[in-house]
This record gives sequence, structure tokens and C-alpha cells, in this order.
Amino acid sequence: MYPAPGNQSGGLLSTAMRERIERVVLIIAIASFLIHLLLIGLVQIGVVKLDSTIHLLNNPISALYTPFSFILVYEVYLLIFYLPKSLSTYINKQYEIILLIIMRRLFKDLANLEITSDWFTLKYDLQFTYDLITTLILFFLIYLFSSLCRRRTPAVAAIHHTQDGTMTYGRIKNLIATALVPLVFVLATVSLVHWLTDVFSSPTSATSTFHGVNRVFFEEFFTLLVIVDVLLLLVSFFYTDYFHVIIRNSGFIISTILIRLSFNVEGLLNNVLVISAVLFGLIIQVIYNKYEDRIALTGE
Repeated sequence: MYPAPGNQSGGLLSTAMRERIERVVLIIAIASFLIHLLLIGLVQIGVVKLDSTIHLLNNPISALYTPFSFILVYEVYLLIFYLPKSLSTYINKQYEIILLIIMRRLFKDLANLEITSDWFTLKYDLQFTYDLITTLILFFLIYLFSSLCRRRTPAVAAIHHTQDGTMTYGRIKNLIATALVPLVFVLATVSLVHWLTDVFSSPTSATSTFHGVNRVFFEEFFTLLVIVDVLLLLVSFFYTDYFHVIIRNSGFIISTILIRLSFNVEGLLNNVLVISAVLFGLIIQVIYNKYEDRIALTGE
């Protein structure tokens, strides 16, 4: 029997490897949190002198930003891990990652809050409000999306009902996912080195670089995901002729592109684009399920 994609023993996408990576990431996340807290303490007592406008080093609450960053790295790995298994789970992981990015931004922006009667006129306070509301909306939309994806129609398969077709498509997705692991690692390393270089090369640009920290790696990562989504769509043409499957896969590409575009803008428009991306994917999945229900009833 052909093994489930992503579960080969000893592979980059094996369950054993996933568990090892999870333990390592958790240890690093805890250590980074303590180091960040220590650095904030050293800044506050004057041992370390840094630009006071770098808000990640002004408030102990902002130390949560660092472990959340490593948790996001693990979520990226999980996205790749689930790619060979289920396209809908893979897309759902994209939505979870953008939600975690916004929550991480909340921890960063807590350091900028000013509790005054002018709350709705201050830039950082307004952005914090937008992010709070966006977090609640996204959390609910992702819940709906994951619930829809779990509802399977046994009579319908996205891939042609042939063992060879299913196995070949599974192998292709597993090959893409396996190639993504080292590629994403290199991308993350290059992004981090480039960001650190910008921070320490010029004190005058350090503040603006810190303000753009939310875009580090993930802007390029979602560009890569758009390419992967398009590749998966093109490959799927060889194994399915269901119209609703093609439209669903194409819709997911649009959803990913909207998420990618959100990194190019700030303020309310950023939140609107992210919510629109997840809402669009949710509606696509709703319509897709309606098609599956009709095919299950009529066989057409």
C-alpha cells in the first residue's frame, strides 16, 4: 500500500521529524523570551544603550513578540508538512499563519499604546483597535473554514478515481513539499541576515527597520506560496476535470495573493485585505461544498 505523503520514516516531512522540530522550537522560544526580557531589563537600568524609539525594547510585554516569531516558524513548517496530505488543510494553515502574524503585531504594538481620551485619533491606538477586531473576525472565519473542510462527501473525489492518479499526484505534492523545506530555511536565513544588517549598519535607519519587522521573511514567503499554489493548480489539470475543483484551487490562489498584498500596505487597508482574503477563501469553500453535495446526489 502506498504510504501517506509526508509520513515517510526519516524524511523531512515525517511525523518523527515534526515532533523533533516542535521540541526544538519550543525550547528556542522559551530561551528567546527570557533573553528578550533580560535585554529589556538591561536597557531599562541603563547597562545597554539603544534608541528609545525601538519599542520592542521598552516594554516587558513586547518580549512576547520574540517567542511568537519562533512559533510562527514552526507553523510555516506545519504548512509544508500538511501540503502533501490536504490542499484545504494547507490553505487553512496559511490563514492561521496570517492570524498569528497579526497577534504577534498586537504584542509589539502594546508598547506604543497611550491610554488617553484621544484613543481614536492616535495612530498606534487605532492600529491596535483594528488588529484586535481583525483577530476576532479571522479567528471565527478560520473556524468556519476548517469546519467546512472537515465535511467530506464520500461519493466525490477531487482526483480521478484511479489509484495511479492519486498516487502520482500525491508523489508530486510530496516532492514539492520536500523541496520547500530547505528552500524556506534558506529564505528565512537570508531574510534574517538582511534585516540584522540593516539594523546594525546604520543607527539612523534602525528605527524604520524595526517598524518593518513584521514583514521580515513572510513577505517573501507568501510570494513563494503564490508560486507553489499556481504550480499545484497546473499539475491538478492532469488528474481532474471537475470544474468546481479547478475554480476552488484558483480561488485559493487569489486568497493567497490578497494575503501577500497585505504586506505592502499599512493601517486599516492591511486589515481589510487580510479579512477579505480569508473571507474569499471561505466563500469559495462553501460553493465548492455545494457542488460536491449536488454531485453526491445526482452523480453529475
